[in-house]
Amino acid sequence: MTELLATLTEEWAIRALIASSLVGIMCGVIGSFMVLRNMSLIGDALSHAILPGIFVAFILIGYSSTGFFVGTLFAALISAVAMTWIQERINTKNDAVIGIIFTFMFSLGVIGISYLNNQEGVHLDLKDFLFGTVLGVSTEDIIITAMVTMFCITSVIVFYRYLFITTFQPTIAATMGISVKTMHYFLMLLLSFAIVTALRTVGIILVVAMLITPSATALLLSDKLKRVIVISGLIGFVSAVIGLLVAILLDTTPGPAMCVVVTIFYFTAVFFSPKSGLVFKKIRKRNLSLQIEREDIIKFLTKNETIDNSNLATVGTRLNISESKMKQHLRTLNTNDHIIVNSGNHQLTEKGKELGQDLVRAHRLWETFLVDEVGLKGDEIHEDAEKYEHLLDSEILDQLDAKLGYPDKDPHGSPIPLKRNRKGLLLSQLNPNQKAAISKDQLNDTVESRLWELGLAPSAVIQYDRTVNNDVVILYKGKEITISSSLADQIQVN
Repeated sequence: MTELLATLTEEWAIRALIASSLVGIMCGVIGSFMVLRNMSLIGDALSHAILPGIFVAFILIGYSSTGFFVGTLFAALISAVAMTWIQERINTKNDAVIGIIFTFMFSLGVIGISYLNNQEGVHLDLKDFLFGTVLGVSTEDIIITAMVTMFCITSVIVFYRYLFITTFQPTIAATMGISVKTMHYFLMLLLSFAIVTALRTVGIILVVAMLITPSATALLLSDKLKRVIVISGLIGFVSAVIGLLVAILLDTTPGPAMCVVVTIFYFTAVFFSPKSGLVFKKIRKRNLSLQIEREDIIKFLTKNETIDNSNLATVGTRLNISESKMKQHLRTLNTNDHIIVNSGNHQLTEKGKELGQDLVRAHRLWETFLVDEVGLKGDEIHEDAEKYEHLLDSEILDQLDAKLGYPDKDPHGSPIPLKRNRKGLLLSQLNPNQKAAISKDQLNDTVESRLWELGLAPSAVIQYDRTVNNDVVILYKGKEITISSSLADQIQVN
């Protein structure tokens, strides 16, 4: 560690650390849009296609960082324009076009640099351009990298809205007058900048890893674009720094070390991402399985009222739950105040009864939907309903209930429990001249909003007048108000 700290005080190490950090941040930020736009292969192609620019720059200017930057940038832009032009105008598959252009440009570069190496007094090490030579970064390289990084990040901030909409909704962007093609070419320019500046740090072969892997990792951690960009840039920065430190400690090439580190970050996210990691998916799947088993017990108690300790094994066999698990679930349900235990008998509390009624309602509504809307037979629906009764949330159930017209019975003739906050009387069920008050508890916020639009506040006393073309006409303060039949089927009254 002492030797590492001493090394990091060297001027070359400080330059390498600054250059690697800037490239890591820039590649992470730009790479986010590459991954989301399915342009990862284009990034790989451009990274190979810049090689002829090195040859041309050396012929015209000599060994110069600025010359290499300008030459490789022009080579990248020419390749990007050529690929886009062919994709739009020639009947050739997109991936084939990318393969054709980048192999052609890469081959030209290899031939050119090999030719130069055969000349007396000239030596351009192709390996340095392929795998990077960050330990030989000059002050000129740092200045160029810093300027390009600032330009790219500023461009993303300034044009974020345009990049966002052209990435996710290009058709809508076009109707808004935003040139999707212009934003595409602008992004290709930023990509070219990122690739060219990464030439010295990770090389043209490995730069694609710094463009793609941080972004792919960030997308496993978040689904918000702004967060993805920030996380991706941070991962690129940390990977570049750690990779450089590892390379110094192990006396190996920094570029490959950076790529290995960022790939380790990716696989860490694959397994441990809270959002989509395999470990947390397994945990959520297990928790859901346990929740379903507990809800099956509650549903059983809803129909059978009690479970005695003496018949735990029998009930467990019926529910496909082991006796030991039955005991665990009953303890959890008791802790959660869903059941109470009296002399070895397990019974539902009021809270448990409400949950049980919700499960029965979900099951029978789904069965009704499968028969009425899907067209299945009564003997084909039970198993499917047993599965989805645990997965349908209250909002979906309300929509399902309204779509089915608030049925009273399922296809087997069993009564469908009412929603807990539904009193059982709807506006559409009133008789002519019958008076009622608008209930304070409606099915959802949408119904409440529609009532406010009609000027009907909670507790407002209305009178059912008549039906016109299936719409309901009511009287309120001497005025007639027409309410659509679909809304009348959802308005609760007392």
